[in-house]
Amino acid sequence: MTTHVSSASIKGAGIGLRSAHYQDILTHEHTIPWFEVLLDNYLTSQGLPLHYLEKVRQNYPVTLHGVGMSLGSTDPLDLEYLKNLKELAQQIEPAYISDHLSWISVNGHYLNDLIPLPYTEAVIEHVAQRILQAQEFLGCRILIENPSAYVSFTDSTMPEWVFIQQLLEKADCYLLLDVNNLYVTATNQGFDPLDYLNTIPATRVK
Repeated sequence: MTTHVSSASIKGAGIGLRSAHYQDILTHEHTIPWFEVLLDNYLTSQGLPLHYLEKVRQNYPVTLHGVGMSLGSTDPLDLEYLKNLKELAQQIEPAYISDHLSWISVNGHYLNDLIPLPYTEAVIEHVAQRILQAQEFLGCRILIENPSAYVSFTDSTMPEWVFIQQLLEKADCYLLLDVNNLYVTATNQGFDPLDYLNTIPATRVK
């Protein structure tokens, strides 16, 4: 079954949905155009969190953003995680589903951080195949978020923006461009963020 994502594109600046917002959102009218939902908080919930999310979704578009796909890992994709995500997406009908260009697991052990990747042709092939597999399972294209990198790998053979440009094309996915992450990485690694922005195709940015 194909995951149904909303055909209406989101516009304007949305905000992150947090549990502290539920009552205010549901009892007052707001001009907030859309909400970003941390999907990992709702994957296994059949209680109040999902109840409130469904209520919010009745009046506002949402996007689903996660941290659990571990797209850069060498571990197999977690199909149970993807199954739960697909069920949530079919229920909520988000405008987009996104996750990070990073890895959080190795040999079945999970880390408490989003670890960046070395930028090489081999890694492009590896991550692209994992994104394609995830997209086929979910039945929709996903967005990947550029990382906030404090270090770089000596094994890298290309800058991040070239890596991402090639990855977007090979995996036929989109980019969730986090400007703060770009600023942090550019500051730490000493490159001009305009080189980054001028390389990424605008048609791939959501």
